Amino acid sequence: MKKLTFLICTFAISLIVASCFSSKGGSSAQGGEVTGDNAASVSEPAPYGMVLVKRGSLKMGTETTDSLWGKKMPSREISVDAFWMDEKEVTNSMYRQFVNWVRDSIIRERLADPAYGGDDAYKIEEDKNGDPIKPHLNWNKAIPWRNPDEDQQRAIESVYTTHPFTGEKMLDASQMNYRYEVFDYVMAAKRKYRLDPAQRNLNTDIQIDPNEVVMISKDTAYVDDEGMIHRETITRPLSSMWDFVNTYIVNVYPDTTCWINDFQNAENEQYLRLYFSHPNYNDYPVVGVDWEQANAFCNWRTDYLLKGLGSAAKFIQRYRLPTEAEWEFAARGKDGNELPWNQEGVKSDKGCFYANFKPDRGNYTLDGNLITSKVGIYSANSNGLFDMAGNVAEWTSTVYTEAGVLSMSDMNPTLTYNAAKEDPYALKKKSVRGGSWKDPESFIKSAWRTSEFQNVGRSFIGFRCVRSQVGTAGRVKK
Repeated sequence: MKKLTFLICTFAISLIVASCFSSKGGSSAQGGEVTGDNAASVSEPAPYGMVLVKRGSLKMGTETTDSLWGKKMPSREISVDAFWMDEKEVTNSMYRQFVNWVRDSIIRERLADPAYGGDDAYKIEEDKNGDPIKPHLNWNKAIPWRNPDEDQQRAIESVYTTHPFTGEKMLDASQMNYRYEVFDYVMAAKRKYRLDPAQRNLNTDIQIDPNEVVMISKDTAYVDDEGMIHRETITRPLSSMWDFVNTYIVNVYPDTTCWINDFQNAENEQYLRLYFSHPNYNDYPVVGVDWEQANAFCNWRTDYLLKGLGSAAKFIQRYRLPTEAEWEFAARGKDGNELPWNQEGVKSDKGCFYANFKPDRGNYTLDGNLITSKVGIYSANSNGLFDMAGNVAEWTSTVYTEAGVLSMSDMNPTLTYNAAKEDPYALKKKSVRGGSWKDPESFIKSAWRTSEFQNVGRSFIGFRCVRSQVGTAGRVKK
């Protein structure tokens, strides 16, 4: 009887133990075997206005010499991971939302300033328990555009100026400064910059000096009492993770004078005055935005999105400019065409052009446009992307060198260099792709590459954003 009781108890305990390992969640094991931490996967919804370019490979560049310009594009087999890309170029309307956000943030700062009435409802400095927190603006508190009191009126009017001749009220572009910080994950990951000296070299034959001083460079910026932006690249001993934080202050108002400076002796005053501000140009690509401003827009767009996502924000990749390789891969479409469309040539059998460019000598209007056109009026390529040839050329994140992709990795290739203020101007060139409304056929080919200095805005250069996608399925070739 005792033996039977013992067997029953043993069987019961076995069932209990077995049940402990039968769970399918967490980091449980099956019968003592490791099965992994089965956290639920995250399905990222399609970002608004973007299309997914699936991972794949291509032969970047071209091995043939251009018959018109005699230039040869560096060529190499490369592979890139999947990413989301704006289906259309960033428009005046989109970029104006950024400028207006900067304007409204300045107004809110001043509404909270005692010099303008000191309404502390516009700035949050304590949590709900009354404990101090990092001060930030209260965007839930509306700006009193209608019926402001005297102090509020002064705060609102302070971001505007009056034209000395016409008396026109205008936004004071010189005040539209956007400050942001970027943590340099790449620099922080490099072994030579580890905070623990013992981790800087894994070769056990080498004696590590625990008192070794490692110098690191970082970007910083400030605005002086006259409102001038000062940028500096400082070098100092590495002491903490904060040394990998770079600070930027960028005046984000586009250079509307580009229409005059790019084209001497041309009647372009209407574009100077109206292209960015007039609602008739809302859906046209923004121009006059330099590389630094485009990066600032990407950062603002990211923060603008993340504030509305709550805890889910940690899974979202940041908006950024595409690398030169990503741009060409996306432009060539699923079949790797020389031009974004599948057909040869630049126009259909009916004589309709596939893009906005300069089809003939001086005949800008042969394709139906004189300057830029509304984004998306020409057909998309096989990736669902519009205007990857013509309309405006586009900034990439990649530093421009003659060697191009030959100086990069063949996996997710790019080349970055954050030029310091004191660096030679030649080191501040960035790659520009796609050709524009003013360029001939050769310049709008997907492999064609040119450059511009990072602090120069042009009437023929715009941009679009990308976002990396995590854990995606690749493109399957049949």
